[in-house]
Amino acid sequence: MLQNENIYLFLLILPIVSFLYSSVGHGGASGYLALMALFSFAPESMKPTALLLNIFVAGISFFYYYKAGFFNKNLFLVFAIASVPLAYIGGTIEVDASIYKKILAVLLIFAILKMLNVFGKENDNIKQIKLYQGLIVGGVIGFFSGLIGIGGGIILTPVILLLHWGKMKEAAAVSALFIWVNSAAGLVGQLSSGVTIEKESFLLVAIALVGGVLGGYYGSKKINNQRLRYMLAFVLIIACAKLMFT
Repeated sequence: MLQNENIYLFLLILPIVSFLYSSVGHGGASGYLALMALFSFAPESMKPTALLLNIFVAGISFFYYYKAGFFNKNLFLVFAIASVPLAYIGGTIEVDASIYKKILAVLLIFAILKMLNVFGKENDNIKQIKLYQGLIVGGVIGFFSGLIGIGGGIILTPVILLLHWGKMKEAAAVSALFIWVNSAAGLVGQLSSGVTIEKESFLLVAIALVGGVLGGYYGSKKINNQRLRYMLAFVLIIACAKLMFT
């Protein structure tokens, strides 16, 4: 993994990605996968590495949002009940590399729109989510989370905001823990199917945590740097195009 000729550039960008994702309550798996695709990482190492990074960065992000009082336990539970077992099942399934890239490219579109603040608008008219809605949404997102190697927050947050089930900070807090449990379930599914985690992945964790800690702190308390978000969106667009057309 770390034998990549551009590895130092990758390691420089990695904490920036984790900072930006953590600042909005996300673990960053879609960003890590996009980066690994851009730097031509081996496909078999991408999924477990992204899930491992997600667990640590989303955990840090959730800690700060929970500490700031934005966590809605009931909103989280209606999504998590179905998402966790389905994320595990998704994690046990091996996807053909070409199909995997196309699905990831589509999911990256959600990440791009999120970084461009397309889903950033709040609505004061908050609606009560019904149990069946949470089970369906959580289950579908959870399955694809395990299948692709993401936590699902990049999809859940827009859904919460678009359907007026919560406000921005509340959606970020719920998504952070949602990402953590799905990433853990997906990684366990991966490991149970014989996938191994490379030792170098833990070095990436340490580097990503630097950005994750700062992002979680500033995101839960202060404003975000929109210019950096636009830069990340640009990187994600390039990665999305590479995955879709190569």
